[in-house]
Amino acid sequence: MTNQVETNKKDGIILKGIGGFYYVETADGVFECKAKGKFRKEKIIPLAGDRVTIEVNFNAENTISEIKERKNFLRRPPVANIDQLLIVVSMRDPEPNTLVIDKMTALAEKNGIEPILVFSKTDLASAEKYIEIYKTTGYKLYTISPDDHSELDLIKAELSGKLTAFTGNSGAGKSTLINALSPDLSLDTGEISNKLKRGRHTTRQAEIFHVGDGLIIDTAGFSSIDLVSNDPILKDELVNYFPEFSEYLGQCKFTSCSHTCEKGCVICEKTDEGIISKSRHDNYVFLYNEAKNIKEWELSQ
Repeated sequence: MTNQVETNKKDGIILKGIGGFYYVETADGVFECKAKGKFRKEKIIPLAGDRVTIEVNFNAENTISEIKERKNFLRRPPVANIDQLLIVVSMRDPEPNTLVIDKMTALAEKNGIEPILVFSKTDLASAEKYIEIYKTTGYKLYTISPDDHSELDLIKAELSGKLTAFTGNSGAGKSTLINALSPDLSLDTGEISNKLKRGRHTTRQAEIFHVGDGLIIDTAGFSSIDLVSNDPILKDELVNYFPEFSEYLGQCKFTSCSHTCEKGCVICEKTDEGIISKSRHDNYVFLYNEAKNIKEWELSQ
């Protein structure tokens, strides 16, 4: 008599993946699963945040049998179906890097993800300079320090009903913020090297946690982002991912305006007038020049 494996299908979300095993939360609990071989053949890697169907095999290994259509995904951090990207920016140790921030916000905008900026360690240096830079973007801006948690409840409210990826430079205070939002998680926090002024990577893989009424993904810290290799943006599309430029589009003297340095460019004029942040425009120009060599056919590679 042939032994048959009894199975039961369930829908859920991948919380994390470690060494080829994926932990999927369903209405009936969390199940350890392997991905079916068809995903490897199709070169699809299951990601934290993926909505999936699993087959619970009572006499064998549980398997992921279907990955639902993704509304977005990022290669770095490797996550899917994100509603918000919360970027933790420390005021000291490490110092803020607006180019890295603007690469991340542009990447989020491209993928339909809402950026949120949280400026940490404001006890060591004021965040006013950076709030001034980003106040016209429409992004939600918050500050936090060990001595000031006055905006913590506001940050927590932003997470409600959303899947939010947390990211930021190593040592920026990302895991510390998550612990403040949900003390029962007790995530490891990194020590800061006095010599390097950089944090150790304390997060080994993307992992989803419940915080209040929302879900968050803690991700491995980044120190630099390369849009060319990560998720390229064509130069002619880049302007769409700087939201403070939007009301001036179509007003330039020339329809072919790149908004970098041309005469008659309204965006350049607004930058000179201080209406658009010079830092943001400078970084736009840098990213535009960086994207000049990207061809549209390369995006499908």
